Amino acid sequence: MSNKQEATMNRRHLSLLLLTLTLVFCFLFSCKNLIHKTQFQSYWKNSPDRVWVGPDFWANRLQDWKIENGTLICQTGSPRFPMRAVHLLSRRLSDKIADFEMSVVTGTIPMPADSLNPDAATGFLIGAGANLDYRAAALIHHSHGPGGGLFAGIDVSGHLFIRDFEKDSLIQVTNESISLPEQLRIRLAAIKSNVHFQIKIEIFDAKSQQRMSELVIKNIPPERLIGNVALISHPGTGKNGARFWFRDWKISGEKFQFYKTHLAGPIISSQYTLSKKVLKITAQLMPLGTADHREVVLQISDGEKFRSIDTAFVDPKSYTACFREDNWIDSADTPIRLVYQLKSLNNKNTQYFWDGIIRHDPIEKDSIIIAAFTGNHNVVRPIKGKWAGIDGGYFPWDWGVWFPHNDLKSRIIKHNPDLLFFSGDQVYESASPTRVDLSHPYLDYLYKWYLWCWAFRELTAEIPTVAIPDDHDVYHGNIWGAGGKATPAGRYGAAAQDAGGYKMPPDWVNMVQRTQTSNLPDPFDTTPVKQGISVYYCDLNWGGVSFAIVEDRKFKSAPKPLLPKAKVLNGWAQNPDFDPRSEADVPTASLLGKRQLLFLEHWAQDWGHQTWMKVVLSQTIFSNVATIPQDAKNGSAVARAPIPEPGEYIENQKLAADMDSDGWPPSGRNRALQIMRKCFAIHIAGDQHLGSTIQYGIDDWHDAGFALCVPSIANFWPRRWFPPFTGKNHLPGTPKYTGDFEDGFGNKMTVYAVSNPVKSGKEPALLHDLAPGYGIVKLVKHNREIIFENWPRWANPLKDKPYPGWPVHFHQTDNYRAKIFGYLPEVSLKEMKNPVVKVFKDDKLVYALRIQAERFQPFVFEPGSYRVQICQPNSDIYKYFSGLHPESKK
Repeated sequence: MSNKQEATMNRRHLSLLLLTLTLVFCFLFSCKNLIHKTQFQSYWKNSPDRVWVGPDFWANRLQDWKIENGTLICQTGSPRFPMRAVHLLSRRLSDKIADFEMSVVTGTIPMPADSLNPDAATGFLIGAGANLDYRAAALIHHSHGPGGGLFAGIDVSGHLFIRDFEKDSLIQVTNESISLPEQLRIRLAAIKSNVHFQIKIEIFDAKSQQRMSELVIKNIPPERLIGNVALISHPGTGKNGARFWFRDWKISGEKFQFYKTHLAGPIISSQYTLSKKVLKITAQLMPLGTADHREVVLQISDGEKFRSIDTAFVDPKSYTACFREDNWIDSADTPIRLVYQLKSLNNKNTQYFWDGIIRHDPIEKDSIIIAAFTGNHNVVRPIKGKWAGIDGGYFPWDWGVWFPHNDLKSRIIKHNPDLLFFSGDQVYESASPTRVDLSHPYLDYLYKWYLWCWAFRELTAEIPTVAIPDDHDVYHGNIWGAGGKATPAGRYGAAAQDAGGYKMPPDWVNMVQRTQTSNLPDPFDTTPVKQGISVYYCDLNWGGVSFAIVEDRKFKSAPKPLLPKAKVLNGWAQNPDFDPRSEADVPTASLLGKRQLLFLEHWAQDWGHQTWMKVVLSQTIFSNVATIPQDAKNGSAVARAPIPEPGEYIENQKLAADMDSDGWPPSGRNRALQIMRKCFAIHIAGDQHLGSTIQYGIDDWHDAGFALCVPSIANFWPRRWFPPFTGKNHLPGTPKYTGDFEDGFGNKMTVYAVSNPVKSGKEPALLHDLAPGYGIVKLVKHNREIIFENWPRWANPLKDKPYPGWPVHFHQTDNYRAKIFGYLPEVSLKEMKNPVVKVFKDDKLVYALRIQAERFQPFVFEPGSYRVQICQPNSDIYKYFSGLHPESKK
């Protein structure tokens, strides 16, 4: 062999050797990585003291757990709160037929254990929520039911057991008991055995490592070992409830599947708005401890790398970090990320990132799409006649969890909205998912608010979002804010609400508002109302659409003190001799209040920043579109009524006069509408749990704007509209409930479409028969067309249709169709492109509108002397014509 041949062979051998070593290294690295992903060990020993138990976990409830001195501790031992659970999020049991193992060190609080309820227990929940999204499965606690999993552990009397948490039945238990040591380690191993599994539970003295007892359960079907795993602290039944602590939770085995993104915190979500080149972002964090870092960093991408541009501090009550960036470049989409460094006591801090996109201002788009929502119930109310969610003792986990609303979100994405609007009741204080807990009001609210954040965060991170609180968000069934005052001391429920004001402390109300509204543009007037409660009413410009965001609860008068004859109870007149149509109006009663009316007057004239359309966003619509049975004194009978069959018309109804609706007070309602129509604004709102499209009337039908009331995401309390007579000017072929009506307070309204509850044929019926869904508003620039749609939750917008009666099409100028008295002289607009025309009478704005034509002849509604201003906002180009008088013909 020549030297050349030998060298070639050596190179080949060397290449083969390097390839072999590379493959071996990659295999070993892959195996190590796989083992790392399927193994897990809790890190509480290095966590600062705090309520939040870490990003890999979800605790039920938030207020029931804490980390203290490196130990996970259950904080409640009351038998009212059974089966407290901490779910692991980043690993789940897959459908793979493979072994797995878990262990944890645990003990009772207080000791000795023999003084506690003997059926109190600790251990593992396994196979929970097999067919659910991991977030939905993470809610499993308290109540047994289908999909609930298996509870394996040891009770205080010293018996090992495994219970079926689907049926709340014992599967197997040891005959002999042991005395619980101060610290015990529970080890659970599941071993595949043919087509089934064998589960072995062992108890060790954690100090001596001595095994004390074991239990083997055979023939566990593999489908029972798919889903979440969790730690359980169960207080038992009786007055001596137990609490348990936990350390060193370990899991391993190929049956576990690793999910990198299945986390809850430290930043759980974000919201943003961008208006007039001002960007505002709210980062929502989980509850931090006093030793945790208190800063969040905002970074933006330049296309190659991220760089830090700002730092915000975390509010100690709302756990929000708020950013305001002036002079934002709004002509291009900008990737951002929010960065938080989670502290570890071993100095190995971990950076967590929350990514988002700040969209460019879509001023170039011809069509702006708004997706609107209300009423975010998370679970079914499973027990008829019982106001309970997942904490009623039984719950159908396999179908009764609407959260995290994946079906709804998949529909929304198909519409490609430019703005999200959540009109209120993002949180329900009771039964969604758990009963109200006024002993821990801050954490109880955050536990429920975090569910909204967790559900919608993929959308709110990339789409500008307006979310405003309504009555349930501030733990009211109904609220008349009365300028922010406190409800009278010693009154509760309806008695407190009817008096007007806020039941909850002002600091708590401000915390709620900060979590939901701190990403909104700056308020028009930042002056707080009574008790120091903050305000958020403001305007937002996006895509050439100017939005007025108003608070229609905070300034509203309470009816009961103003209407003694009515004998008001929870907003309903109980006196049968009281006529709401003729006696309910109090001219001095407030709906929006003087401050917000002043804001609307200013907003109606402001057409800067290329505004071509005006929209008002609020909690609820300014009419009462609802009926109740003839003999009913409130709306509760409707909530209990049978669901109609398709095509069925419910008879023996009367018009509702619910003063929680913004049909009351009529004079206050009319004052708001008179300003809104000056800029041809539409109104988008929710709250009523009944989707509708109406046109307001003040002096006559059709003389004010159109309103869209969107359906609830999901609701317990359906309303319906079955008036006992056909509307005036009813169109042939349309439902009897459409046409011109006066509501229960005598307010004029034209009803175009309503989504009444109906037997839908969709499962689950307890969701879909109550007409849930969302609203879509399309605003078209080139022809000023407006399209309203209300969509069923189940419908695929690519192939299905909206609720019957929608879409409703109309023109921008249809929002002020008062009878025209005459016309002013025609004006030429050739020197300006799409100018704004403003018409004044006695220095008061009659209306303002951006005009696309080269000529325009202003119309007016009464005689008098008028002034016309033609302008290009944000410029010095103006034309004035004064002393103009109308003529009857063009």
